[in-house]
Amino acid sequence: MELFWYIVLMTMLAVYVILDGYDFGAGIIHLFFAKTEKDKKTITSAIGPFWDANEVWLIASGGVLFFAFPTLYASSFSGFYLPLIMILWLLIFRAIGLELRGQVHNHMWEAIWDKAFGISSLLLALFFGVALGNVVRGVNLGNVVDGVSTHEAHYFFLPLWNPTFSPQAEELGIIDWFTLLLGIISVVALTIHGANWVIFKTNSDLNEKLKKVVFNLNIVLVVLVVISLLIWHIIEPNPFHNFIDKPWLIIFPLITLTGLFGLFKVKTFKKHGLGFLFSSLFLLGGLTSTVASIFPKVLPSTNSINPDLTLYSVAAHEYGLTVGLYWFPVAALLVAVYMFIQYKVFNGKMDDIGYGEH
Repeated sequence: MELFWYIVLMTMLAVYVILDGYDFGAGIIHLFFAKTEKDKKTITSAIGPFWDANEVWLIASGGVLFFAFPTLYASSFSGFYLPLIMILWLLIFRAIGLELRGQVHNHMWEAIWDKAFGISSLLLALFFGVALGNVVRGVNLGNVVDGVSTHEAHYFFLPLWNPTFSPQAEELGIIDWFTLLLGIISVVALTIHGANWVIFKTNSDLNEKLKKVVFNLNIVLVVLVVISLLIWHIIEPNPFHNFIDKPWLIIFPLITLTGLFGLFKVKTFKKHGLGFLFSSLFLLGGLTSTVASIFPKVLPSTNSINPDLTLYSVAAHEYGLTVGLYWFPVAALLVAVYMFIQYKVFNGKMDDIGYGEH
């Protein structure tokens, strides 16, 4: 039962990364590449009808985490309290940047909210990548100091960074050179993803330029992924043991590679949706490969005093998980119907949708 809810949670997070990921990427494209008013309106029109529904997946994932894995929920929301509050504020500023921009037709007003939307999108992409880096690296469970656990075994708290900026320090920070690298990979990957969404949903004059951006950034992404795999051995002495013990897990890295190398063909695609498909495959494969590499751990411990938090040690009681199973098909059906209607109504190009204009 624990495994079922774990798969549900990871699936919801993967859907969130793919759907809200293109919103973040579009915001980064808006920040750096939209030079004219027409380009800016085209980008906001491409994501306007979708962004708020996409964010619901994050809330729903938090609900499943609270219901199915309450110990992990409590541990994460206390230990990552500071960055979670920062993410909350960034989500707010991104939303009001989209909604308030068109309320007043004044150049300074529009410029302020353009920057709020773009910078928030950039920092959200960075912080979610850093968050994944923290899960891969692990945390100091129990706040062990000089070999003594000062708190409960599942408790930890991290400052934003530590003085050494090292992922191997006893007192870790949320941001170090390893987690920052994964944050940068996230920014590059989501920028590619957002560009592919804009290409897919619009006939913008930007599209040809964005295809070149995707191709060039994909070269950067390949280099960064290779570097991250090489230095992973510094963080985890045997990072690929799960793939050796369970060879069928290799399907997840293959999905990642398919997406990564498929993006090099973006300039030749006749169907605009293919680029978005390949960037989605990369994000899906990257997330699932990371999860598979540490399974069944959900939050590794960086000390030898307190054990890792695993899927089975943080799960709720069997009875609660079973009751939840009865309601899950109803919720899944409602979400499927809603998404089908939403994407059916807003099918095709979105250039003339006029989102945010008042």
